[in-house]
Amino acid sequence: MRKPAKTQAERSAAAAAKRRRLDETELRHRLRRGTRTMLENLMRWHGIEEQAEAIQLLIMHAHDLGPDGSAPLLAIPRHDFTPSEFVERQLERLGRKEAALLDQQEL
Repeated sequence: MRKPAKTQAERSAAAAAKRRRLDETELRHRLRRGTRTMLENLMRWHGIEEQAEAIQLLIMHAHDLGPDGSAPLLAIPRHDFTPSEFVERQLERLGRKEAALLDQQEL
């Protein structure tokens, strides 16, 4: 005799019980187009079909590198900005103007 088909609620309850049993936590994160493309490239290069699997592997491998080895992977990229001479002069002029206004307000 066949078992009756489970309802959606029963399937959801079973999945939730499995997640609790395995101590799983859901991770949600929004990605901008460029980052999403990078993740898709990584997945394609390595034949990974599930995003969750790719993220889990990235975390596990970065962790295996230890604090020093993983530091470059998690370093926030900094961008250098060197203003043109014109912009420097404008900023200096505006700074002097604002300083003069503040000096007048203190009087």
